[in-house]
Amino acid sequence: MSYTAKILLLGSGELGREFVISAKRLGAYVVACDAYDNAPAMQVADAREVFSMLDGDKLRSTVEAHRPDYIVPEIEAIRTEVLAELEAEGFAVVPSARAAQLTMNRDAIRDLAANELGLTTSRYRYASSFEEVCKAAEYAGFPCVMKPVMSSSGKGQSTVHSEAGLEGAWEMAVANMRGDRKRVIVEQFIDFDYEITLLTIRHAGGVTFCPPIGHRQERGDYQESWQPAQMTDAALENAQDMARKVVDDLCSSGLGYGLFGVEFFVKGDEVIFSELSPRPHDTGMVTLSSQNLNEFDLHARAIFGLPVPADVKARPSASAVILADRDSETLSYDGLAEALAEPGTDLRIFGKPTSRPYRRMGVALATSGNTDEARRKAQAAADALHIGYRR
Repeated sequence: MSYTAKILLLGSGELGREFVISAKRLGAYVVACDAYDNAPAMQVADAREVFSMLDGDKLRSTVEAHRPDYIVPEIEAIRTEVLAELEAEGFAVVPSARAAQLTMNRDAIRDLAANELGLTTSRYRYASSFEEVCKAAEYAGFPCVMKPVMSSSGKGQSTVHSEAGLEGAWEMAVANMRGDRKRVIVEQFIDFDYEITLLTIRHAGGVTFCPPIGHRQERGDYQESWQPAQMTDAALENAQDMARKVVDDLCSSGLGYGLFGVEFFVKGDEVIFSELSPRPHDTGMVTLSSQNLNEFDLHARAIFGLPVPADVKARPSASAVILADRDSETLSYDGLAEALAEPGTDLRIFGKPTSRPYRRMGVALATSGNTDEARRKAQAAADALHIGYRR
């Protein structure tokens, strides 16, 4: 067998799928892991392993069986203490076991940003019971946002406008938690002008920033994104400074290289840190159209120690998600010709074997002369694609 590097990918969703494609173009051998078989990344990888990433014994035995050059987490729900042990034994965890540990839980990364690094954040408190939720909401004020400290893609997140809505929000957060920690963060609702993702790449040559990505969310999950987002020079400089501080801190051990999705709220020139993912970001799927090197290419280059441009450009582009609306185990897709009718449009269908309401099944991409027109084209393409369901 001939390859440049062996990667053990922990989590095999749509972001992992695109990363596998980028890594394999650079000659890598990829073992894709997830809790269910035939996950999107498994369909393009060299090998697969099916197990829960929260099973520490299985995680360790899988690493020891494959002896990868790089362990690349793609999801938050991982037994991160095992990653720390493996890193101490000499395995390269991307970008570091510490980054995986702190970002797996919103409380840890928020405390790092606010208390240790002094970054501007919303007012917040944590709660592990409904009684604590009520006290946290009193501190944060109404409206407030409640979300599990451990979840992804907005699961369990809600905006609460009064005391009457707290119990329902708490029950929804508990029902949608990942892992085994019954804890939420209750934070001040920020009256922002817009929110961005700043893709930040830490690599052998330093730190590179992609042009900022604007995005719109519903139910805490992204619905569309566009690049470049318009920001004042002062706001962009502030965001880059904050992103560099937190990324450098997270990479103080381990391999230390990779791409991070750093999210901010922006109001005028004020930038407020929101969240961070130490891996390619869902809103960054727009880079599949906007950049010559997309976020997955950049992640792979950084991991392998390959050159990453100091300056990344983006042409006006947008993405719009394609969502399922029901449970089904047999899926079909119609309307591809209509979706791709306008010049400058493209599709990515993820190949997920089953659907459920609001599950992301694909994304439409578009480029144009400006981001407003790109957003219109991407949404029109997403609307034109129809999912067929059979039980």
